[in-house]
Amino acid sequence: MGLPEVLEAMEAACRRAGRDPKGVRLVAVTKGRSVEEIREKVLRYGSFPLGESRVQEALKKMECLEAEWHLIGPLQRNKAKFAPRFALIHSLDSLRLAEALDRVGEKAGMRLKVLVEVNLGREPRKHGFLEEELPEALARIREMEHLSVLGLMTVPPIGPEAVVRPIFRRLSELADRYGLPERSMGMSDDFPIAIEEGATLVRVGRALFVD
Repeated sequence: MGLPEVLEAMEAACRRAGRDPKGVRLVAVTKGRSVEEIREKVLRYGSFPLGESRVQEALKKMECLEAEWHLIGPLQRNKAKFAPRFALIHSLDSLRLAEALDRVGEKAGMRLKVLVEVNLGREPRKHGFLEEELPEALARIREMEHLSVLGLMTVPPIGPEAVVRPIFRRLSELADRYGLPERSMGMSDDFPIAIEEGATLVRVGRALFVD
């Protein structure tokens, strides 16, 4: 596809859903991509948030690229000290990590912006809170003075539209229930469906870099 085609598909999905395209942001997933590729395939078209799955890879690219960086992959507690380098953490997946981030935020004198990851597919290998754990988890996290919970994130099971659409819809319902504006959901194969179901952040990588 490429970035222009992804943006066109995002706008088309917004039209189908009767949404304002300005309400959906593209997070360009740059995992495994070189600085040169990122400049050529993403930044030549404008300023977009860049999403990385691994802290160490992100830190190296931050030395070369000035951008709004998002961490979209699991964050190990021993890497929590690097959280202030990111504009948004998409993958807050446990109370222990929340406590570690709260301490980091206190030390840095800032409130870290986070999304709470929800494992709606109940997949044992996936990270995140189960839906029934969410009320208590959100209550605890919202008490932490140095965290700002902006929304929810999910990664659905791999499957057809009939599998992923209900997951996206449920995340939007939960975000509405808890008064959270951001919904990070949808990747290269399913971001139009996610937008139709209320995504405000779509994490697209592969589709941006294909020729």
